[in-house]
Amino acid sequence: MKYYLIVGEASGDLHASHLMRSLKEIDNEADFRFFGGDLMTAVGGTRVRHYRDLAYMGLIPVLLHLPTILKNMKFCKQDIQSWQPDCVILVDYPGFNLKIAEYVKSRTNIPVYYYISPKIWAWKEHRIKNIRRDVDELFSILPFEVDFFEKKHHYPIHYVGNPTADEVRNWLKEEGGGWRENTPAADSASDISPSSFLFPPSSKNIIALLAGSRRQEIKDNLPAMIEAVKPYMNDYRVILAGAPGIDADYYATFIKGSGVEVVYNETYPLLAKAHAALVTSGTATLETALFNVPQVVCYKLPLPKIASIVRRYLIKVPYISLVNLIADREVVTELLADTFTVDHIRHELERILSGPDRDRMLEGYAEVSRRLGTQCAPDNAARLIYGFCAQHL
Repeated sequence: MKYYLIVGEASGDLHASHLMRSLKEIDNEADFRFFGGDLMTAVGGTRVRHYRDLAYMGLIPVLLHLPTILKNMKFCKQDIQSWQPDCVILVDYPGFNLKIAEYVKSRTNIPVYYYISPKIWAWKEHRIKNIRRDVDELFSILPFEVDFFEKKHHYPIHYVGNPTADEVRNWLKEEGGGWRENTPAADSASDISPSSFLFPPSSKNIIALLAGSRRQEIKDNLPAMIEAVKPYMNDYRVILAGAPGIDADYYATFIKGSGVEVVYNETYPLLAKAHAALVTSGTATLETALFNVPQVVCYKLPLPKIASIVRRYLIKVPYISLVNLIADREVVTELLADTFTVDHIRHELERILSGPDRDRMLEGYAEVSRRLGTQCAPDNAARLIYGFCAQHL
């Protein structure tokens, strides 16, 4: 069958590439055409646009690049019409993908499947109307979304498991010397063979910095993170996880002379060796938890006092990190808006380097892991998508 996939950022490229591999396992004639990235390209098929042509974040960048975005959207619609796939698979990125879903549903008979459902529980809840109208089947990777969609909005969805949990679990089995259980007794460096890492044995523990994947996020968050860890530079190695697509020169403007190291394409090895981490909100918070690394979640917002007030009215959930949302309680400290300060970051980091606060966080991580379960998300989603496609033919 012919599958047309659309992703808009690096995480979507990763998750979609695994979904494609799973589809190939059950469909020997799987043919892919996609808006995606290098990981999807490595699986096979035809890439018609790279996600970098779509990945604009924030009002100003979107407005500045609006002609490019609209041009790509028009091309995408025409390309789907021309290729006539057996289904369209949308991966997150709702601003673009819901427009495509509306077009496909109104102009064609091609089924639309949404893998990694839009996070409308956080904001823009009105999008449920578009989803109900334009999406044939919705696949969730967060267990709490089931109640939101099914109980609150009476829209049935499929929880297929969490691909980040799959990826971390598989990496630890294949590269890390075995799965490290999320228990309070587990030390952040235990059960992990250092031979496969870029991080040789050292007398110093590591503080990891995960400052986001976009330039604006890095610009907003990294300087405060670096300032916060300065008192620990003599006792810890501080290592920054370089994001795909961000060149070394850009990072150099922030880390030059600071003593902070940077590594690329080694986030999992870094987390496997880290003792603690400062993390910008996003999938990275969940990855850090699954590696059992105590963390402080840091996310700078413009006009912090105003942002703090606006957040109470616009954001529909009490937390921004996936860790806390899945646990349905505060497991990790979130510093954003008016609480995002160097002093607060430093204070919270100190609390999790040792002692009871660190132990309590590890206990919370164990609950998060249990709630996610052990299902293989891409395998489950691929099986369902293939079945739905076969019924539609």
